[in-house]
Amino acid sequence: MGLSVLRTLYARLAIGLFLLLLVVGGLFTLLSLASVREYSAAVNQQLNRNLAQNLVSDRNLVTDGQLNRDALKQLFELYMTINPSLEIYLLDTDGAILAYSADPDRIKRNRVSLGPIQTLLENPDAYPLPGDDPRSHDRQKVFSVTPVPSAIDPAGYLYVVLRGEEFDLAESMVHSNRLLQMGAGALAVSLLVGLLAGLVFFRMLTRRLSRLTERVESFERELSSEQSPPLVEKGDDIDYLASRFDLMARRIVAQLDLLKHKDAQRRQLVAQVSHDLRTPLASIQGYLEALRMKHETLEAEERGRFLAVALSETHRLGRQVEELFELAALDAREKQPDIEPFVMAELLYDVVQKHRPAAERAGVELTISATETESVLADIAMTERVLDNLISNAIDHSPRNTRVILTMSVRDGGAEITVADGGPGIRKEDLGQVFDPFYQAAGAERTGHAGLGLAIAQRLVVLQQGRLSAHNANGAVFTLWLPLASSS
Repeated sequence: MGLSVLRTLYARLAIGLFLLLLVVGGLFTLLSLASVREYSAAVNQQLNRNLAQNLVSDRNLVTDGQLNRDALKQLFELYMTINPSLEIYLLDTDGAILAYSADPDRIKRNRVSLGPIQTLLENPDAYPLPGDDPRSHDRQKVFSVTPVPSAIDPAGYLYVVLRGEEFDLAESMVHSNRLLQMGAGALAVSLLVGLLAGLVFFRMLTRRLSRLTERVESFERELSSEQSPPLVEKGDDIDYLASRFDLMARRIVAQLDLLKHKDAQRRQLVAQVSHDLRTPLASIQGYLEALRMKHETLEAEERGRFLAVALSETHRLGRQVEELFELAALDAREKQPDIEPFVMAELLYDVVQKHRPAAERAGVELTISATETESVLADIAMTERVLDNLISNAIDHSPRNTRVILTMSVRDGGAEITVADGGPGIRKEDLGQVFDPFYQAAGAERTGHAGLGLAIAQRLVVLQQGRLSAHNANGAVFTLWLPLASSS
């Protein structure tokens, strides 16, 4: 199953970039608004830092060294009409408010802190320098101030708030409309450009990773015939590739273990083949050398016996070589079954009749119980080869005056044939190895076979989609199962 588009590394980087740009843009907007306000306040205070002093001189607020209260009242009325953003206050030397141009109901303070006033008077370039706003308990505004009636003999201060409540109201209206629209537009354009540039850059970075992920997915689809353990897909491309790498590592380790096991089997096979082939070759060589050296002194009967033994060993050697070639062909899948329906009971009776003389010579009774007439879907020649092997093995391992019993039944959608001998059975620790090549039970005598018969039989059964198993029940019992023709 492919990786979801929204779970790819590229998609997650894109979402992360969008959120990052959104946060940065929001912080930039807030900082820009704060900077603009501070800059505006600084410019306003710089341009109007002498406003209070000019008002005193231009409006003749000081007459004969005294503050003209009537002129001050006229000044209040004038500036409330001309420039409502200015708020003018008369303070005493302690900062107490004596008179003002604002609405009396809006005044919140009785006095103003003298700290900022003294700082601005001593250093006119210290701007922006906010002072207390009489209309608020905690708000501060830029201001202009001058001592009255004079700086030499001050009796108070003319305190002018440059950005009063009317200015705040106008500024909020502008900010909430035009300024915010411009800021939002600039922010949107910046985010869009930054996002597009980031997406292009991330695409360039993750392009090879995406291609690698596609190649891994394509490789998995090609290997879909193999049963792979399910993976819980979570995370992005890197997590996906990491999980697939872990699976590949486990497969490689399993393959290495299998190769080690196969190599051990190969070494064992070479050793066993060498032993099994060496025995008849040595016997043939010994008898032929005896004939060559003693042919003039041996009686005709003795020479005939030597030749019969040598010939028997050649037949044994030929069977072993044929079995080796047959096993190699089956392992390489060079031999394929010719599947067709046939009545299993008929084949069983034919095979039993073929082996009955050998059973009589061995003193073993060969019986069959097969009344089922169902047809199986298999290769008749391969099936006969399997039955020949099972019956001959059962006869070889059954003592005299015992029975080899064949039964047939229908089970699990197939024909089940059992071959039970009258021997001692198979040791429990050897049951799992009876179908291995060159297997010989401990203590068993070596016959003319190389221990390949059951291995060949199992491979023939597997090629026909059947099963072959072994267990003990008063002797060894081999069970062959083949699918019925009607169930396919």
